[in-house]
Amino acid sequence: MQEPLLDLTVDDVAPSGASLTVYDEEHLATYWRLLDADAEGTDWREVARVVLHVDPARDWDRARRAFDSHLARAKWIADDGYRQLLRSGARSQTSVSTRNS
Repeated sequence: MQEPLLDLTVDDVAPSGASLTVYDEEHLATYWRLLDADAEGTDWREVARVVLHVDPARDWDRARRAFDSHLARAKWIADDGYRQLLRSGARSQTSVSTRNS
């Protein structure tokens, strides 16, 4: 798994399946920022504009859809999906160890 990048552009709707996707791995920092903002009670419009780079003043529906779906995905990853991250990280470490042996 690669290091997550900050300030990536986001899709209008986050993935919603029961498996982590490449998109999820690339947007982990975005998900964590959303969770932090949610915990702090930050207005969703500010979060959409700053974190997701979607301006609610220009496109209300797209901003709301992006915010809601990405926050839901972030919560799913925090509650359940992280297990898949741990397993994939363990596999990555094992393959690196075996190659270096």
